[in-house]
Amino acid sequence: SWMTNQNVLSQIRVRLPYTLLIGLLSVLVSVVIGIPLGILAATNQYTWKDSLAIFMSLFCVSMPQFWFALILVMIFALRLGILPPVGIKTWTGYVLPIVSTAVGAIANIARQTRSSMLEVISQDYITTARAKGQKERNVIYRHALRNALNPIITIVGGIVAGVLGGTMVTEQIFSIPGIGSYLLTAVSARDYPVIRGSVLVISIIFCLCMLLVDIMYVIVNPRMASELK
Repeated sequence: SWMTNQNVLSQIRVRLPYTLLIGLLSVLVSVVIGIPLGILAATNQYTWKDSLAIFMSLFCVSMPQFWFALILVMIFALRLGILPPVGIKTWTGYVLPIVSTAVGAIANIARQTRSSMLEVISQDYITTARAKGQKERNVIYRHALRNALNPIITIVGGIVAGVLGGTMVTEQIFSIPGIGSYLLTAVSARDYPVIRGSVLVISIIFCLCMLLVDIMYVIVNPRMASELK
């Protein structure tokens, strides 16, 4: 590094766990909330639940991440004082960064889940499963959701890559010593070795995420493996 005269790889090794932890927890929260929200909207199409889910998804997608992060700091850290505004010395320090990162991803996953579920629910085999007297919960989760997972996996894979590679703003706002803030500082200082090293690591993470998505396709839908053969 031209700025600190330290080995770039050793600095990335120290900072990478913070970025991975926040990114993966954000994606986990997004999946846990986004998929059930999309299923709820799809199974209650044209009702107030569907309208509310669509409105909240559009609102969250349209909301700038940095603005939402600052709003969270103002409310929960400065006004209520229940969460720390910066730093990750305790587990409470992870709450605001994870929430601010996950909100947009929740909206995207919910919208894709709703769209995929609506397409699958209208298929003949879903009607047949219902006609056989299977419980609605079993029809939705065992038959419909399983066949609607491929598009959801695609968007989740993109979100994982985007979150892990694009946490610069979040890390900068909350003073998290991750790769994102390291890269942003290097760009400001024109520290080209750090920029090259950070971009290389982010690119590798992105490629691994896309590879994992392809593997998940085959796991979720074994028919794809036979088609590839």
